[in-house]
Amino acid sequence: MSDYLSLLMFPLLMLLIFAGFQIAFSMILVAAVFGLMLFGGTAPYQLLTKIEDTASNAILAAVPLFIFMGAMLEKSGIAERLFKAVHMWTVRLPGGLGVGAIILGTIFAASSGVVGATEAVIGMLAIPVMMKHAYDKSLMSGVICASGSLGTAIPPSITVVVLGPVASVSVGSLFSGLLIPGLLMAVLFIIYVIGVSYLKPAMAPRVEDEAVHYSLSQKLKVTLYALLPTAALIFTVLGTILLGLATPTEAAACGAAGALVLSALYRNLNLKVFWDSCGRTVNITAMILLILLGGHMFAGVFFAAGGMATVQSMLMATGLEPWAIIGLILLIAFLAGFVLDMMSVVLIVIPVAMPVVRSLGFDDVWFCVAFLVVLQTSYLTPPLAPSIFYLRAITPPEITLKHMYLGVVPFIVIQLVILAVVLFYEPAVLWLPSLTSGPSW
Repeated sequence: MSDYLSLLMFPLLMLLIFAGFQIAFSMILVAAVFGLMLFGGTAPYQLLTKIEDTASNAILAAVPLFIFMGAMLEKSGIAERLFKAVHMWTVRLPGGLGVGAIILGTIFAASSGVVGATEAVIGMLAIPVMMKHAYDKSLMSGVICASGSLGTAIPPSITVVVLGPVASVSVGSLFSGLLIPGLLMAVLFIIYVIGVSYLKPAMAPRVEDEAVHYSLSQKLKVTLYALLPTAALIFTVLGTILLGLATPTEAAACGAAGALVLSALYRNLNLKVFWDSCGRTVNITAMILLILLGGHMFAGVFFAAGGMATVQSMLMATGLEPWAIIGLILLIAFLAGFVLDMMSVVLIVIPVAMPVVRSLGFDDVWFCVAFLVVLQTSYLTPPLAPSIFYLRAITPPEITLKHMYLGVVPFIVIQLVILAVVLFYEPAVLWLPSLTSGPSW
C-alpha cells in the first residue's frame, strides 16, 4: 500500500509549488509529512541522514567555487572587456553583434556554469548596443536567450555538478560528453545568425564604429590582453578536469583563485567587487544547496517507501520499446522543465530514471547528456521559458513578450537538432570521454 501511497507525493508537491511555496521548502515539507505517515518515529533520522549526506558530498564544494569565479568575472568588468574584444573580430560579419554575443555566451558559460548569470551579463552588455544599431527585436531576444542557455550545455555547468552525484555518474565524464554537443550548438547558433542577417540585412544592420578601422596589430593586442588570460583560466578549469589532472572541486578552486588574480591584473580588484562577488556567491549557493537538500529528502522518502520501484515497474510494464521508454522519460523531463527549475527536475526525475535506463542497457553518460539538452530546450521554450523571464527583467519595455516568443523559436529548432544528434549518433557524446577517461570523479 505504501508503494502506491508514495505516488501521491508528486501531486502534493505540484500543488504546493502552484500555490506559491518555494520549491525547496515544498520538497522538504512533502518529505517530512509522508515520512512521518509511512515511517513514524524513524523519519526524522532518515531526513537528518540526507542533510549529512548533502553536507559531506565533496563534489558539491565545486558549486560555490564556480559561482564565485563567474561572479568575479562579472563584477570586475572582465566580461565587458571580453565583449569588446570579441566585437572587434565579429563586427564585419552579418549580424556581428549577435555573433559576438553568442561567442561571449560560450566563453562565459565555460567560465561560470550558472545559466541565469550568463544570460544577465550578456543581456546587459549586448542589448544596449543592439538597440542602438536597430537590431530586430525578435532576433535580439532570441540571441540573448540562446546565449544564456549555453550555461547548461557548455561545461563546467553547475547543473552537471549536481547531476553527477545524483545519477552516480562521473562529473568529469559528463563534462567531456557534453563538450562536443555544446560547442556544436553554439556553432549552429552562430551560423543561423549569420545566415538570417545575410538574407535579411534589415534585421541586423551592419555596424559602423571605430572597431571596423582597427588595424590587425591593434586587434591582436586587445585580444591578447582580454581573451588569452580568460582562455588560460578556462583551460585551468576545464582542461584539468578533462585530462584527469584534477577533480571538479580542485579545478573550481583553481578557477576561483584565477578569477581573483585576473581581476587584480586588470586592476579591477577592490573591496566592493570582492564583497559583491561573495554576496552573490552566498545567495546563489544557498538557493542551489537548499533545493538540493530538499530533493535528497524527497527522493529518500520516495525511495524508502517503494515509490521508485513502483514507477520503474509501471514503466517496464507498459510494453513499450526501450527507445519509447527513454522518449517518455525525456518528455516528462521536458514538461517538468516548464514549471520547475533545472535543479529540481534533476533531483525529482533522475533518481527514478537512472535505474530504468541502466536496466534497458543504455549508456549512463549518453542518457545524462540527452537529459541536459532536453532541460536546456525546456528552459528556452515558451510559454513558461525561464530564459524569457530572465530576459524580461533586463530589457526595455519596447521589447515585448511577443518579440521574445518569436525570437527563441529558431534556436529551439537548433537545440532539437542537437538532441537528435545526441540520441541517434552516440559517438558525438561518448567519443571524447573515451579519450579522456581519467579518474572517475
